[in-house]
Amino acid sequence: MAAAGHLILLSCVLLHALLAGPAEGLVRVALTKRPADEDGRVVAGEDAQRLLAWRHGLVYNSAADVPKEGAEGHVVALKNHLNAQYYGEIAIGTPPQNFTVIFDTGSAEFWVPSSKCFLSIACYLHASYKASKSTTYKKNGKRVALHYGTGTISGYISQDNVQVGGLVVKNQDFIEATLEPGITFMFRKFDGILGLGFKEIAKGNVEPVWYNMVNQHLVGSPVFSFWFNRHADKGQGGEIVFGGIDPKHHKEDHKYVPITKKGYWQFDMGDVLIGGNSTGLCASRCAAIADSGTSLLVGPTAIIAQINEKIGAPGILSQECKAVASQYGQRILQLMLDGIDPTKICPSIGLCIQNGTQGVSFGIRNVVDDEAGRSNDAMCHVCEMAVMWAKNQLAQDRTRDLILKYINKLCDYIPSPMGESSVDCKRLESLPDVAFTIGGKQFALKPEEYILKVGDGDATQCISGFIAMDIPPPNGPIWILGDIFMGAYHTVFDYGNMKVGFAKAA
Repeated sequence: MAAAGHLILLSCVLLHALLAGPAEGLVRVALTKRPADEDGRVVAGEDAQRLLAWRHGLVYNSAADVPKEGAEGHVVALKNHLNAQYYGEIAIGTPPQNFTVIFDTGSAEFWVPSSKCFLSIACYLHASYKASKSTTYKKNGKRVALHYGTGTISGYISQDNVQVGGLVVKNQDFIEATLEPGITFMFRKFDGILGLGFKEIAKGNVEPVWYNMVNQHLVGSPVFSFWFNRHADKGQGGEIVFGGIDPKHHKEDHKYVPITKKGYWQFDMGDVLIGGNSTGLCASRCAAIADSGTSLLVGPTAIIAQINEKIGAPGILSQECKAVASQYGQRILQLMLDGIDPTKICPSIGLCIQNGTQGVSFGIRNVVDDEAGRSNDAMCHVCEMAVMWAKNQLAQDRTRDLILKYINKLCDYIPSPMGESSVDCKRLESLPDVAFTIGGKQFALKPEEYILKVGDGDATQCISGFIAMDIPPPNGPIWILGDIFMGAYHTVFDYGNMKVGFAKAA
């Protein structure tokens, strides 16, 4: 599972132990740090793409409404592995059977391996739920299949009591997984996933754990919040607080923005700035989601290429990109100067069908795929990127020659097929801040916050925390602000008022 040259994406938030401070009225479950992989690397790119593809390939009110800081809540401690994985513990049944899980705001399913999972190696390497050992178990038996990019996790629904950071959620439905194909889960340090997304994306008509916490009046306020400790070698990995906000974990008031689409915790994001300079890339708004189950920052390939160019993170050379720049660059620019709708330029020169991209591209996978017939999809995708880049440069009054040179240069910064790009560690201090505009406020990430350092001594490598993935409509295009962003900014998920809030983490 270790892959030199790859980054690990993703995921994990879980419950571990009660560290409650009675004076605070908060029940805490701490996260533990997982030991480093044998090669000292985070397992990345491919896993990141795979895990993202699973979910996305399937398939303000008045100040009085803001959750009270320091309100009584139940805290689950999280474990931090190399700033890439956060996980903790929960328990199911009576007496309790312990599991490590990811608290994932990017999904709504809750599943753990079943003791009746006989044909998947992953099940033998993780804790499994034994229904016969629980006096509070209730049979359901409805079959459920979760279709992911690398296969299908299948099983059936069961019901039991679930302990989360001192809370006991009664009669909670969950999935006993009887089949976990492939190697994706085989060597993970978590057993299952506890989704904190909206029930609109839950499979099997199962009421998510968070909904039952609220419905059973187990939390004082319908809100939960995340704090990630980004210092992987120091102290507790992080916390998730159910029903409250711990004021010790943020330095300023939260900026709240409304949820624009239920399912994921999705909101509108504004301009992306690099080194304080506007890119104009999301000036007219981009969709974004706050996702605790994704370790990196995920965005459209066209935009990630520009960011990588600014921070000096070379990707893989795209011959199709160079071809579009040389063969169609002048024509694209002329059509734009003639006032042609940018969305119609690529179809008009024969590189795309009328409604846009001919195929779905994950990262730049289509561009480097050797299979026959790949060219149409790749050329269309690259053309659309070139139009976006040209539009941005024209807005800055660049000359034709400069624009074409710029496009040609960006071709060298399209991320590799696995999505990741490396950076010279010696240049970290000179790299620019990258900021995202949310609710009119700029949330900046410093180089040490968006660059992952892996390895020790001379073997240390620095990897860009930005990964490319093009999620097609209706779910995309979209930005995914994962643990890198949530580590820098304490994040509040306000279910009662349908909004998310961000504040500089302490």
